[in-house]
Amino acid sequence: MASALVTGGSSGIGLAIARMLGEERFGLTLASRTAEKVEAAAGELGAHAIAADMSKPEDCERVVAEHVARHGGLDVLVNSAGVGIAGRVEDAQLKHIDRQLNINLRGLVLVTQAAIPHLRASRGWIVNLASIAGTVAVPILPIYAASKAAVISLTHSLNADLDGDGVRSIAICPGFVDTPMAEFSGLPGEQMIQPEDCAEVVRMCLRLSPNARVPQVVIQRVGASGGPG
Repeated sequence: MASALVTGGSSGIGLAIARMLGEERFGLTLASRTAEKVEAAAGELGAHAIAADMSKPEDCERVVAEHVARHGGLDVLVNSAGVGIAGRVEDAQLKHIDRQLNINLRGLVLVTQAAIPHLRASRGWIVNLASIAGTVAVPILPIYAASKAAVISLTHSLNADLDGDGVRSIAICPGFVDTPMAEFSGLPGEQMIQPEDCAEVVRMCLRLSPNARVPQVVIQRVGASGGPG
């Protein structure tokens, strides 16, 4: 059975993608920081739960090792763990800068690094949840936006690096998605992009022939004027 590891899999976009992967009959591991939340989500999907903090290098390595030990390999890695803290650059606290960079970028790099040998063996997919904020100017979330721009760049570099190995990567870049992270926008949830929209992009990728890849998808919210939302 093909298998998938989803970080940030206890809620929001990560959970929606995990639910879709379950429908596609993938063996699943969900990783998230809060044990109670990830265990509840995994219980719903019949998945394996791992409580892990993607800001900790040892946890990044552990989630991959535990998944592979359980499933015998890895076919899809979904890097969905992320955090955004609003504020102007001049006001950003060091602890908030570090937390966003450590989870959104460093943690993603470390999980991916540990997963690459297994994805090379399966000729698998790396799904990176970036953001439309990584493609435009975002003065209210500058560190978050910078981290997501780096994720987009990394995704393209991964494709160039792993092209001959059959490993494909995609950066999904949505505007405001109906998740707790986007509540600050003040938009009603029904007017936002839905987490399932991101899941359907991943489903599309899984159905491509081995000769095709989609390196980046920007999902705009209908009614947005080209800004971060």
